[in-house]
Amino acid sequence: MSAKLGAELMQPQPHISAGKQRTLLRRLLNQKYLQVMALLGVAWIIIFSYIPMYGVIIAFKQYVITHSISDAPWVGLENFRAFLDDDELPKVIWNTLGMSFFKLLIGFPLPILFALFLNELRSLGLKKAVQTISYLPHFLSWVILGGILATWLADVGIINHILMGLHIIKEPISYLAEPSYFWSIIITSDIWKELGWSAIIYLAAIAGVSPDLYEAATIDGAGRFQKMWYVTLPGIKGTVSILFILAISGVLNSNFDQILVLRNSLNESASNVIDIYVYQTGLVNSRYSYSAAVGLIKSIIALILLLIANSVSKKLNDSSLF
Repeated sequence: MSAKLGAELMQPQPHISAGKQRTLLRRLLNQKYLQVMALLGVAWIIIFSYIPMYGVIIAFKQYVITHSISDAPWVGLENFRAFLDDDELPKVIWNTLGMSFFKLLIGFPLPILFALFLNELRSLGLKKAVQTISYLPHFLSWVILGGILATWLADVGIINHILMGLHIIKEPISYLAEPSYFWSIIITSDIWKELGWSAIIYLAAIAGVSPDLYEAATIDGAGRFQKMWYVTLPGIKGTVSILFILAISGVLNSNFDQILVLRNSLNESASNVIDIYVYQTGLVNSRYSYSAAVGLIKSIIALILLLIANSVSKKLNDSSLF
């Protein structure tokens, strides 16, 4: 009897799969408008993100803009070898990693601290005003902000007037003409522009922390800073981990718009990063295959960093992207 029962269980049961199909079809019909919206997003990603990936093959060819990609001759890894043998490579890597490291070291924790302290404000009106003022620069393009910074940092700009008025400096300084100041300008201006906007994600995560935990901490005699350390930070640990993983994967990105607006021939030694290097070699010098190879190397390294950071985060605190 047990053998017969086992044989029956091993036989396919079409009525179960049919029921699942009917349930899935019913769910799709009930969510038809949401499904249409989702399909539009999927179509956008396919058209603008996946189909253009065909052009990556020019990194392995000697592409000329007057001919099609299929007509370009194959050169294998020649473009990759040329990049690794380029004399500009050490300086480009140094500038890229240097600015990204300080942005990660300073710019990543500041939005977390800002969100923690902003959350402690008791006045709702003051909280909204500070938040609005802080994330307003995010909505201005780097073309506008670059013009503002160039005016402020000029010889007759407000920065020199303030520093000379406080007797910190004796004569005006052309900050954008000095390579030694460029990294500081980039890091400071990036934090100024994105601090408030980045804090919104952490504020949303803080809002999801259970009020019961704060009440229990208050009963135990915890102060504000103790609640921030023992309740709020553990409550947003998952959000911090995910954003840190994404930040690690983007260390080779140097905010192309920002650097392109603020760089000039005088600070080129400190402003030549991978994104600028790809732009100059690809669009300015028309070396399309070479710039595609550099961009492909950058993408592969970013993927490796993403996988490593995701694996480490998953092992340390069980928070990861996948």
